[in-house]
Amino acid sequence: QVQLVESGGGSVQAGGSLRLSCVVSGRTFSAHPVGWFRQASGKEREFVATIIGSGGMTRYRDSVKGRFTISKDNAKNTVHLQMNSLKPEDTAIYYCAGSVASSLSATPGDYHYWGQGTQVTVSS
Repeated sequence: QVQLVESGGGSVQAGGSLRLSCVVSGRTFSAHPVGWFRQASGKEREFVATIIGSGGMTRYRDSVKGRFTISKDNAKNTVHLQMNSLKPEDTAIYYCAGSVASSLSATPGDYHYWGQGTQVTVSS
């Protein structure tokens, strides 16, 4: 059974940092993308970042480029999302997701396995 478990969410002030972690069990995603998505209250789920391959190719949504960094530890089957310079508009539930595709997709429908989510709240 595939499981993705997020941790690291919390409440911070604008300009602060958080590091989210996603531990994957039940299968290896080394050759497939693992991504982070978020969903703010009353809004649709949106792509944040994704990573694929042993070399760690990455893709980000424009609004987080330069502030967020996705990385992975293959030995621990863990994917991290380092979030710096947080803004109130980053407030959302953040989800980790795994895909069986072979490309850096930003489409939620291309991801087949999802974690339960972790809340990130950024106050001004």
